[in-house]
Amino acid sequence: MQKAKDMKVKQREELLSALPARFEKNMNRHKGLEWAKVQARLEANPEKLWSLNEMERTGGEPDVVGYDKKTGEYIFYDCSAESPNGRRSFCYDREALESRKEHKPKNSAIGMAAAMGIELLTEEQYRGLQKLGEFDTKTSSWVQTPADIRELGGALFCDRRYGKVFVYHNGAESYYAARAFRGSLRV
Repeated sequence: MQKAKDMKVKQREELLSALPARFEKNMNRHKGLEWAKVQARLEANPEKLWSLNEMERTGGEPDVVGYDKKTGEYIFYDCSAESPNGRRSFCYDREALESRKEHKPKNSAIGMAAAMGIELLTEEQYRGLQKLGEFDTKTSSWVQTPADIRELGGALFCDRRYGKVFVYHNGAESYYAARAFRGSLRV
């Protein structure tokens, strides 16, 4: 994975072309917000561009989904229709990854999110995303798991089926070709 300082000019240009186009195409996700203000915030926080580029590079299609009036931060979520393709087949966290004796996945959701500078969506955030469209109708996404569940070896994931959002559990060490994770980033 590239380091923030290694983001190429071409990557930056491509990202700063894709983000406003996606923003304009999906105004229902961020009613009342203006791209010029988002871009100004991005320019003031260039290290966040690298994280957004990682979200984009791995298939997340990040978009603005909110604004925090207290902090002045814009909130980006992965808004790809299905779980990001470049983040699939990962177990939940490092502990789960290390517990596998064989057939280990390449990474864990928590580990990759941290490396990207983003956080997994919470169940509440995931449900909020689903109010903006229909996501994960064929895939599923790991979400932040409460400590008491994780201590027992489990982890939570969500999807959308039959017009409803479902929350499930699985062993944290499990991984599937149709399960990834969705992230959030505050800028």
